[in-house]
Amino acid sequence: MNESIGYARCSLDEQDLTAQRGILLGLGVAEDRIYLDHGLTGTNRDRPGLDQALAAVRAGDTLVVPKLDRLARSVPDARNIGDSLITRGVTLALGGTLYDPADPMGKMFFNILATFAEFEVDLLRMRTREGIAVARSKGKLKGKQPKLTARQQAHLVKEHRSGEHTIADLAELFSVSRATVYRVLERAGNTDR
Repeated sequence: MNESIGYARCSLDEQDLTAQRGILLGLGVAEDRIYLDHGLTGTNRDRPGLDQALAAVRAGDTLVVPKLDRLARSVPDARNIGDSLITRGVTLALGGTLYDPADPMGKMFFNILATFAEFEVDLLRMRTREGIAVARSKGKLKGKQPKLTARQQAHLVKEHRSGEHTIADLAELFSVSRATVYRVLERAGNTDR
């Protein structure tokens, strides 16, 4: 019996797979035949959900993915997956459109889509680098702000030098972790613990 096996992926932990899962269910994939990767990028080939989906498909089955960029974000990776599907006799459906990577026309469309997916990733990286460079040049990208103001840090160092407070006392007094207290003292040149 030929089955539809679904695969969905999102790159960030904050993202939700509900929409992709809904697309797969709408395309006839059974809930228990959907494999997911959450918080993994498409360029990372170590994706357990994808490995499970590829292990689940058999000759005559269809691997269903909402969009090609959910499956692969580089042309070589897409080709490897496509070649693997061909040798196993598995059809690929992208967003409801069937692609037979063994058919010359299907292979051409698949490769074109893979090229666009890779292009999209490259553009995103380029824009991110440009955005970071612009933010740095404007002084808006300063990194993580310290937990204590300069005045609070000076007060913490003064209290530590008085010898009346332990590190744990200072952490509680300033509502910070012991590690933060140690960092402030280290920066001030008080490395004695």
